[in-house]
Amino acid sequence: MKFRWLFLILITYLVLGGLYAWFTPPWQAPDEPAHYNFARYVAEYGALPELRAGCYDEAYLNRIKAAKFAGGLSIEPICYENYQPPLYYLLAAPLFAATGGNLLALRLFSVALGGLSLIFMYATVALFWPKSPLPAATVAFAAFVPMHLTMMASVNNDSLAELLLAVFVYLLLRWLKTDPAGRPALLWQAGGALGLILLTKVTVYPAVALGAGVLLLPAAERRRPARLKNILRLYLPAALLSFPMYLRNALLYGGFDILGLRRHNAVVVGQLRSAAKLAADGPTAYAADMLRTTFHSFWGQFGWMAVPMDRRVYLALFILQSLALAGLGLWLWRREPLSLLQRRALWTLAGLFALVSGVFAGLNLSFVQFQGRYFFSALLPIGLFLSLGWLEIFRRRYALRVFAGLSMLTLWLGIASAWRGNPDKWGLLIGGAFAMLFLLRYRLPEKVSMWLPAAALSLLAVLSAVSVWWFIVPNL
Repeated sequence: MKFRWLFLILITYLVLGGLYAWFTPPWQAPDEPAHYNFARYVAEYGALPELRAGCYDEAYLNRIKAAKFAGGLSIEPICYENYQPPLYYLLAAPLFAATGGNLLALRLFSVALGGLSLIFMYATVALFWPKSPLPAATVAFAAFVPMHLTMMASVNNDSLAELLLAVFVYLLLRWLKTDPAGRPALLWQAGGALGLILLTKVTVYPAVALGAGVLLLPAAERRRPARLKNILRLYLPAALLSFPMYLRNALLYGGFDILGLRRHNAVVVGQLRSAAKLAADGPTAYAADMLRTTFHSFWGQFGWMAVPMDRRVYLALFILQSLALAGLGLWLWRREPLSLLQRRALWTLAGLFALVSGVFAGLNLSFVQFQGRYFFSALLPIGLFLSLGWLEIFRRRYALRVFAGLSMLTLWLGIASAWRGNPDKWGLLIGGAFAMLFLLRYRLPEKVSMWLPAAALSLLAVLSAVSVWWFIVPNL
């Protein structure tokens, strides 16, 4: 039965991914032309490109985006992703050559990689909650976020990076669950996955720190020589696999710029800097813009951040997200009995979320990058924690209190909007509908607690489907 749910989720994801790949107009996904040109260079020349001055032209990029990549403007000058680690493009190059650079074929390649990552997410959660709805709920969330589908159905290295990170986390936690002293092969395999991560995308490099954190957890083997062996097993394969790339970059870009980041920062002249925006807006407006835009673009802000979803959709998603967070808080407060291994798994996944959040913060120290897609590397912990929250908040014991809270918030929204002279009718309707849902929940048996999150995730899949024709096709 449990694999039946995984199969259903995968089929739905592949259908939705195919729709996004087909109906999203060419190049109308963030940075897609630059990633495509990297793969084209590898396919045509059998070598890796160099990031050079002129690969990023802010004025030209704005002009071609404004023209919706039409009007005879070529994407060939857009090559600012040439500094990226090469593995995704090396894998995509044969397909590029075989199909003559067919964009749909390359997009479907990314969709397939995203489907494989869902399998490993499911397997990871099932290691610790095998008889729970959590594996299916976690994977359904990761599969049906509309913006995530947009990224998985475009040409970029995110799909491979997420797959390799999911494999790495699965191998680490499987090693942690089994006898760590007797299963060294799992660590060697995790080290190989880590090496491939280093060859794929810099934003998933927190995997290096995550591995160290897992090795430091109390394990079956505490002796110092054993820990040194485990460090060697994890990091030696990673170092051997990634060293040639680092050596090449150091020789090419100079000054030990092994990631090409200094060259990248020198090339992307004109991109909005965080310090300039902070000085212009002030801390309060800056923080508000960051939170609002990051929230919107996590769920869905299509094209090159140019097409947001309807505010009513954002309001419903905000309420659902807030309910999940409240439920997670209640679940933590209730302190449900967990095994030692379950606690270690939760701490590991919480660490992954914290590390990915650190990457988001680091990116925004230099450039304005209020893009929720940078959190997609942490969809496994996000999906698990939100699923735990939904399963908790929909318990019958909380129904009347949640009904009262939502009713008060909806009333406050109505009074505040009416005071401003613009009554928020849709806000009242959506907030009232959620409140009435919990009043109805109180009348239903306890087993409904499992099916209400499933209904919410099904609606998320429906939202992903209709977003193609509601937002993407009409506006892009």
